[in-house]
Amino acid sequence: MDIAPDLVSAIIDHARAFDAKEAETDPDSGSNPTDDGDLDILQDTPGDLTADDLRAVIEALNVDQAAELVALMWIGRGQYEGIEWAHAVMRARERATGPTSRYLMGVPMLGDYLQDGLEAVMNAGVRDQA
Repeated sequence: MDIAPDLVSAIIDHARAFDAKEAETDPDSGSNPTDDGDLDILQDTPGDLTADDLRAVIEALNVDQAAELVALMWIGRGQYEGIEWAHAVMRARERATGPTSRYLMGVPMLGDYLQDGLEAVMNAGVRDQA
């Protein structure tokens, strides 16, 4: 794999933080987060850097790493098996048409799919093929 498992793990953390965001639920927020049940932390608001952080990490990947990240997501989502790593990466390279960040950030549960895909590839013992 061109993409290091540690980098994938960092992207998983960013993706899970991004996935946890929701539309504004507390428009009349008080000054004390405890009074509001800490609801505001999960709101996706203008100026929130969670999406920007995830986008920046994905966009910093080179072409091969981006294709592998997409392949990991597909494997985690069940479109391919871990042993089909090389084929999934090849298909991701062929199908790349726009920003990888836009595609991946539109996938609900991205962090979970990446985690499952990484585990499947590692368990299949094919992490050095692509």
